[in-house]
Amino acid sequence: MEEITEAVQNITISNDSHKKNRIQVSNTKKPLFFYVNLAKRYMQQHDEVELSALGMAIATVVTIAEILKNNGFAVEKKIMTSTIDMKDESRGRPIQKAKIEILLGKTDRFEELMAAAAAERGELADGEEHS
Repeated sequence: MEEITEAVQNITISNDSHKKNRIQVSNTKKPLFFYVNLAKRYMQQHDEVELSALGMAIATVVTIAEILKNNGFAVEKKIMTSTIDMKDESRGRPIQKAKIEILLGKTDRFEELMAAAAAERGELADGEEHS
């Protein structure tokens, strides 16, 4: 019986590890830079991050990816688009929604840029304490 329990726990753990670096973006729940900073944190931990969105939030995901790329933090590894079937909550009928998944990886300069940003925040904090 213990072996079965252990096997079930291992299956759960292996499935979770695939999703640990995925951020599902909404264009209504959090501000843009919340997702930018979260993506940086995920890249620090996992070396890459997958940004995912449906429908109207797709533009937000593209903007987040472009901010990270243009500031030298990330490189684009893969972009996947698809449509998924969902139920329209207001009418109860099936609808199709566009979906995008963007996989970003760290650049060679990622650690250097993160260290510079941390040092800058530290200097700002020091400056505030002295004034």
